[in-house]
Amino acid sequence: MSETTTRLFPRITEQALDELRARIGVRIENTQEPWCHEATRDNIRHYAHGIGDDNPLWCDPAYAAKSDLGGLVALPSFLFSTSRIVSGYVGGIPGVHAMWAGADWTWHRWVRRNETITTEAWLKDLVEHRTSFAGRSIQQVYHVRFFGEGGDLVAEADSWCFRTDRDAAREEGTKYRDLKRKPPRRYTDDELERIWSLYAQEKPRGATPRHFEDVEVGDTLPTMPKGPMTVTGFIAYAQGWGGLYIRANRLAWKQVKAHPGLGIRNRFNIPDCPERVHWEPEMALMVGAPGAYDYGPERCSWLTHHLTDWMGDSGFLVRATSKLRRHNPEGDLLFIDGRVTAKRVEGGRHLVDIAQEARNQDGELSVVGTGTVALPSRG
Repeated sequence: MSETTTRLFPRITEQALDELRARIGVRIENTQEPWCHEATRDNIRHYAHGIGDDNPLWCDPAYAAKSDLGGLVALPSFLFSTSRIVSGYVGGIPGVHAMWAGADWTWHRWVRRNETITTEAWLKDLVEHRTSFAGRSIQQVYHVRFFGEGGDLVAEADSWCFRTDRDAAREEGTKYRDLKRKPPRRYTDDELERIWSLYAQEKPRGATPRHFEDVEVGDTLPTMPKGPMTVTGFIAYAQGWGGLYIRANRLAWKQVKAHPGLGIRNRFNIPDCPERVHWEPEMALMVGAPGAYDYGPERCSWLTHHLTDWMGDSGFLVRATSKLRRHNPEGDLLFIDGRVTAKRVEGGRHLVDIAQEARNQDGELSVVGTGTVALPSRG
């Protein structure tokens, strides 16, 4: 970082990195309490509604009771709410910004209504990168395992955050230099009508099975819109997911007292959480982002929503990956598309592989992903 850069925040140090490397492979004890311990009817619904998903398989008990599953289940991405670690609660390098950037999920079975979920987690790897966003960046990879009430492995995931120097990102980052100079995007009524028409067509496949034999390589999934994004939408997601650092009054004080690096002073000189980059444009600009932006796990959940709508009640999402490529500031709009890339029979299951990508209203790549879905077979 140049000598003229204004220093407002702590930076990445070799000592902090060495201390982090010593934690690789060591199980994390005394993790932050998750937002949800149990997959209750309300917890599941709040998470689903937070990503704009009203699939009755996880939102309507009467419908779910008549399904092949016999009752409510949790949407796959609900597990984000059961672990702060998989959601981006990173340790080490105090005062240095963390941006959730991707995940690689594997699910072994459905999580059922009222089931209690427990987890174990450890730091898996640290990888150094050079980026146009902030120069030096550290990718911090965690592995989390999720267990059901019987102690069986329900799911597992790698997830990662990028740790970036906030001052370097703000003053020297080039990734969003032109975007920051643009006036706020204003949508015409015709543009909005196109989006509303896509929403009008959007619905889960439901009880009509999508059979393995009816799927061909090259088939495309319906385009799923998300947005135009608003701070209201980001807050709706936080209500279901729980956030990482959102606390009030005495609990907020206890958090800052225990972790002073989290307490970034606001315009009233009050130490407040770094998570407000998602609802305060001024804070987002301070860390180099182009404006208040969406949550990373939220975008990953949008991709899995795209897959579960397509597969129907008889399908099962086996695996999904996501890699975020840029921020989605408020005002942005995403179009999620997918294409079948392969199909196979493996271990008695009929599997379909899908490649996904989402681009914004200007055609810029926002996130890429993959999914593997198990479908019923006519045979």
